[in-house]
Amino acid sequence: MSSGAVRVAAGQAWPVTADHGPPPALVTAAGWLLYLWVVLALADALPNEAFTPGHRQFLLVIGTLGIWRYGLGILHFIRALLFLHVAFPRARARADALGAAGLPSHAYFLVTSFRIDAHTTADVYRSVIEEAARCGRPATLIASIVELADERLIRALWQRLAPPPSVRLQVVRIPGTGKRDGLAHGFRAIAADQPAADAVVAVIDGDTVIRPGLIRSTAPFFKVLPSVGALTTNEFCDVQGRPVMREWHRLRFAQRHLNMCSMALGKHVLTLTGRMSLFRAQVVAHPEFIEDVQHDELDHWRLGRFKFLTGDDKSSWYSLVRHGWDTYYVPDTSIDTLEHPPTSSFFTSSRMLMFRWYGNSLRQNYRAVKLGPATLGWFTYYVLWDQRVTMWTSLFGLTAAIIASFKYGGLALLSYAVWVGFSRLYMTLILTASGHRVGPLYPVLLYYNQIVGALIKVYVFFHLDQQTWTRQKTKLQRELDGFERWFNPASSEVMTFSAASLFLVLVFHLV
Repeated sequence: MSSGAVRVAAGQAWPVTADHGPPPALVTAAGWLLYLWVVLALADALPNEAFTPGHRQFLLVIGTLGIWRYGLGILHFIRALLFLHVAFPRARARADALGAAGLPSHAYFLVTSFRIDAHTTADVYRSVIEEAARCGRPATLIASIVELADERLIRALWQRLAPPPSVRLQVVRIPGTGKRDGLAHGFRAIAADQPAADAVVAVIDGDTVIRPGLIRSTAPFFKVLPSVGALTTNEFCDVQGRPVMREWHRLRFAQRHLNMCSMALGKHVLTLTGRMSLFRAQVVAHPEFIEDVQHDELDHWRLGRFKFLTGDDKSSWYSLVRHGWDTYYVPDTSIDTLEHPPTSSFFTSSRMLMFRWYGNSLRQNYRAVKLGPATLGWFTYYVLWDQRVTMWTSLFGLTAAIIASFKYGGLALLSYAVWVGFSRLYMTLILTASGHRVGPLYPVLLYYNQIVGALIKVYVFFHLDQQTWTRQKTKLQRELDGFERWFNPASSEVMTFSAASLFLVLVFHLV
């Protein structure tokens, strides 16, 4: 028996928290003071003419590098506030008014686990079993797993917690062929149960701990909003890693919250996170939806047809949206994700994770824009197109400052550094509206994400067929003929070089 099973049998509990808590107040204050001191010192080093409204450096830094890029960000922030303080409270009031009538006839919990430590697995399944027993409706927990040790741990935990007879457990064992197959087998198990029209399915990742009251808080929205086929919730994280990695993940979730709120204003959130999303059972039980998730493919004009190795959450979103369903966000309901960085190095782990995340988003973007504004709505359609532009505009400021420094001297770089320092401070203050804690590393990490993330996006955009897991060491294997094996990577490199060259020529011309 695994060590995790021994702990379960002994009746030990592992409390899970969304956050280790802020660092000591003195350390946080010292961090903010150090950041402000550096920014103010840089600003003090600028000559007075740099702040003259008519001066060319002022126009370069404030005009070109600022307003052009942040217009959409300001719009997202306004939409997020409207959703949080106007639209969602009205929807919440309608959902709460339903009372018991808003609950589903049956709640399914599908949990997929692969190569996750016993400690985390026990935390996750304990939270799911307790929620299934608490939701007040018949419930089924479907554990889609690969390893026998996981099954033993889950069954030991089930016996220990002893849920009521209205809650049942179904274990689905599959080969270690990937999360998509695990989801598909779980979906087919639900379809075989012939769920009622108002049943719901919580699709939960093996490293996600759900908080009490998930079903009661979220399921009524399906009756209040009949056009919504699936929804997702707020996320907090408990990160196993160095402080900078913890702050990086927390920053990501704070940004995610505001963006989700903005997109939910039009009931078109752009992803149904695989960590935890709630679906109508009639959706996940449909054969076409199951096929979309298990065998999703992309037809690319240059790279041909290839499978989606990662990004099952993007596949589920695309399947719903192209069949006319809306997607929604419930900001006052939260889950806790247990993050395990792939390596101990922040720079290596962050690049690996961004390569996977941005690859999934850009592969989705490539086909999603083809759905058009009639299906997506004009704002969502614009946001998808903007994703293709942002990767270049994010690099414009730094590139222009470097080029300008050769012509005008170091003042251009210094002015740009001051602009970055103050603008990222302002962006960090905006993130306080998310309800997530912010720290003195956030301004630096925001800029790191902007530059490194944009470089990764540019590379991925021209290499959409390159995909890797971070937990599963597998890569996409394609059966290509001799010409395609040469042409695909060669054409990707040529297009990347050509696009980067055109970008540099444009910036040279503007500077």
